[in-house]
Amino acid sequence: MTTFIFDVLKDLQKKGVDFSSLTFILPSKRAGIFLKHQLALVTDKAIFSPAILSIEEFVENLSELKNITNTELLFEFYEVYLQLTNENEKDSFESFSKWGQILIQDFNEIDRYLIPQANIFNYLSAIKEIEQNHWSLEENQTEFIKKYLSFWKKLNTYYSHFTERLLKKKNGYQGLIYREAVENIESYIQANEKQQHVFLGFNALNTAEETIIQELLQNDIAQIYWDIDKVFFNNPKHDAALFTKQHKSNWLYFKKHPFNWVTNNYSKNKNISIYGIPKNIGQAKYIGSLLNELKNKNTSLQNTAVVLGDENLLIPTLNSLPQNIQALNITMGFPLKSIPLASLFKALFHLHKKPSNSFYYKDVINIISHQFIRPLFNINTTDYASKIIETIDANNLIYVTSHRLKEIAEEAFKIIDLLFVNWDKSVTAALNNCSLIILAIKDYLDKNKDSNLLSLEYLFRFNELFNELKRLNSEYNHIKDITALFEVYQELLATETLDFQGEPLQGLQIMGMLESRVLDFETVIISGVNEGILPAGKSNNSFIPFDVKIENKLPTYKEKDAVYTYHFYRLLQRAKNIYILYNTESDVLTGGEKSRFITQLELEDIHKINHQIIAPQVPVIKQEVNIITKTNDVIEKLKAVAQKGFSPSSLTNYIRNPIDFYYQKILKIQAFDEVEETVAANTLGTVVHNTLEDFYKPFIGTFISVEIVENLKKNVVKTVTHHFKDIYKEGDIKTGKNLIIFEIAKRYVHNFLDLEIRELKAGNQIKIIAIEAENKVSIEIPELDFRIKITGKVDRVDEYNGITRIIDYKTGKVEQADVEIVNWEDISTDYKKYSKSFQVLTYALMMQKSKDIKLPIEAGIISFKNLNSGFLKFTKKDKVGRGAKKDTLITQEIIDNFNNELKRLIIEICNPNIPFTEKEI
Repeated sequence: MTTFIFDVLKDLQKKGVDFSSLTFILPSKRAGIFLKHQLALVTDKAIFSPAILSIEEFVENLSELKNITNTELLFEFYEVYLQLTNENEKDSFESFSKWGQILIQDFNEIDRYLIPQANIFNYLSAIKEIEQNHWSLEENQTEFIKKYLSFWKKLNTYYSHFTERLLKKKNGYQGLIYREAVENIESYIQANEKQQHVFLGFNALNTAEETIIQELLQNDIAQIYWDIDKVFFNNPKHDAALFTKQHKSNWLYFKKHPFNWVTNNYSKNKNISIYGIPKNIGQAKYIGSLLNELKNKNTSLQNTAVVLGDENLLIPTLNSLPQNIQALNITMGFPLKSIPLASLFKALFHLHKKPSNSFYYKDVINIISHQFIRPLFNINTTDYASKIIETIDANNLIYVTSHRLKEIAEEAFKIIDLLFVNWDKSVTAALNNCSLIILAIKDYLDKNKDSNLLSLEYLFRFNELFNELKRLNSEYNHIKDITALFEVYQELLATETLDFQGEPLQGLQIMGMLESRVLDFETVIISGVNEGILPAGKSNNSFIPFDVKIENKLPTYKEKDAVYTYHFYRLLQRAKNIYILYNTESDVLTGGEKSRFITQLELEDIHKINHQIIAPQVPVIKQEVNIITKTNDVIEKLKAVAQKGFSPSSLTNYIRNPIDFYYQKILKIQAFDEVEETVAANTLGTVVHNTLEDFYKPFIGTFISVEIVENLKKNVVKTVTHHFKDIYKEGDIKTGKNLIIFEIAKRYVHNFLDLEIRELKAGNQIKIIAIEAENKVSIEIPELDFRIKITGKVDRVDEYNGITRIIDYKTGKVEQADVEIVNWEDISTDYKKYSKSFQVLTYALMMQKSKDIKLPIEAGIISFKNLNSGFLKFTKKDKVGRGAKKDTLITQEIIDNFNNELKRLIIEICNPNIPFTEKEI
């Protein structure tokens, strides 16, 4: 296929132009590389390469100014702002940066379009004053309104002092450089009367560019080649030709000279396929599928481009490329903010933004677990990162100091100091820490350099970034604290990229929309063709109102949409195979609505278009019940569990879900132990249990009295506090929810003791028989050829008016219905309804078998959330509903019936022919 660049070179060759004497000016540097390559195809002899410049380079040469970064411009502008603002009205650098950047962008637009500065700024000031006077009489203006109006009146002063300062230093932003270039164009023409310039591939031009190019054309030292198709040019409503039509009609040069070129490529036969695909990641995956399909058809990828409308798709697209693609060139830079190292420094700045002696444990764990930091904690074969994390978990350390971290990991004190010490001392100290962290990571990566080349490249770019921050801070000294430093860091990070190295003329090309300017490809894949992306949609990040922009012929969203339209259609002009992808699903702010470009393509009816909605191939996964067969190994482990003893909780766990029993008892998988920021329910229960154990254990074998219980009440605070410290370790119980839970624990114990006092005052006799009594008994099951034991700990056994009671404490809410049963077979099958009955009966069975008690007895629960109901006794009912006979005494008959159900359950658990089958919970 022929390209626009090739056609231009052939036309120049026909005119007999000496290529070596030309200066080519293109929209981008990348286009210059392709021009140089195409030049070799046109000429049949060796020549000196012509000068090839991007428009920015050419204009910068004209202006004799140096373009500096947006961040440095912000610092320079703040210097001017401080000089022109009263001390009591000055914004901090952090606050200033939020509006200063917008104002610099407005200065840039005004200069690029050569608008008289004083006119527009005075106009803006007048508008704001009229707006304010509309609802506030001038003599009654508040201090805020006065400052507001003062700001608008100062815009022209800000501009003049700012540009004057930059010009003295021979620096400038893009707009100022363009304005100065226009000032210097006449002297440039006089000095280069015989130098021929060729402009090619331009579309939307600002006023400064138009002025420069027209001056060169009028003096016959330039030619210009446009790239527009007649389909768009002859259509009065098509935005792709909006600018070229304006240039043709408005430029005096074209009254007497030909307009090169209006071509005829778009209407030629093309294969256009449009695919609606769910989600951005789906587009990336489908790009991989398309490339694989092209490769299988032996289509050369040498002349294929993947153009990413949404540049965030770069990494997903790279991960989706077929493995058989050998040559690849990526024009887009990889944003530094997407590099893993960026998340480390973001976490560090976030941690230190608020000066504090202690750090939130999740922030600490996040930093020491980072992929670049964790290896630095491996010292002398000890993993100190794991040691820190385990200590934090074990001791419930919600907040941890650097001193405590060094106590836990003494040998890692150097890296702990870098990460957690002196950041709030000064901005210089923080930046030095950042640099030293980078050096520490580099020293580690250098040990295996060949495997860490990419990571070392990351470090190099971040080292450059922090060196730039140090330079800006030392030169301007505007960054006063970590928060401001973080803002500037974010600003730099957003603009910096990691550039890929490769051969730009070989293999598959992956690029953004702007990088495609002037270039032509036979096969084009364009992704992200959604409203809000292509085109970008309405945005007005400017202090200049829309109507003022219209009045002064500044670009608005309409012109920006026309720029995107041109780039989109220009990609299609010479392409033969076109694949357009868009997201069918609504994402956070974009997606879901296909671009107007797609609708326009379909309405044009010039090409036959294949439009499909691609649904991902989601396999239908049949939900299967998890079934674990009992192998010989599983049976052996079950025997070991049986020998150690089945606890009531493990048996009820089996009733609830056999798979959970398998995980916990056979595989020994324990629940993940993590920091309790808020005291957990089981911790509260343990504290209450242990407190009551301490209170009542000294009185085993004793009839308690009101006096005894009253004395126990005096020690509630002390004992509860002791057990909280013992179980909750270093967790904070003095504030927030934990303080409330601490008070609840005290209240539970107080209320229980009050219940005891009421019972005793009512004339009831209570004798403590056992507290936290541990039992382990064997039960005979002839069907099994190994011994079975049952084990458990009973919270309390007492004698109440001569009746032995087995009591289980519950800090949760339990009702009487939860300890009642009608049919015995239900007790081993229905966990939700009968688990508490199963538990207390197991305790009764164990106590009876260990001959510690004699039947009949009572067994039941005391619920701390339902203390008013007192002792909730296990009850056997003969039927459901009213009139049912209730038996609260546990007799030998009840024990035997329960024992039968218990045996049946254990036989099922140990039966090798009955697998562990998951229940739906």
